[in-house]
Amino acid sequence: MEKSKMGNGFKILLSETGETGKAYMEMVMKGSQASALDRKTQELAYLSVLAALRMTGGIAYHVDSAKELGATKAEVMSAVLVGLPAMGIQVIDALSAAAECYGES
Repeated sequence: MEKSKMGNGFKILLSETGETGKAYMEMVMKGSQASALDRKTQELAYLSVLAALRMTGGIAYHVDSAKELGATKAEVMSAVLVGLPAMGIQVIDALSAAAECYGES
């Protein structure tokens, strides 16, 4: 995980909490490996969750990851908007973060 794209709280979790941070990352990795979804779909789904929860701090890392896995900018934007019917207009705050992180390609 690229540290420059991590939120400060996440950096502290991994660097200052010893076994707790390691255990958390192990759980995340095992959950990802057990998923029936391919990695790109997992990243896009996770972006939907982050947007719905208004957790824009994780957007940069997960946009970069989705992009590396072949996601287009349109797919990233669509993933952010998945929660719009259920969550309402609050998901659009994540659009600017996702667009900025994805870049102009």
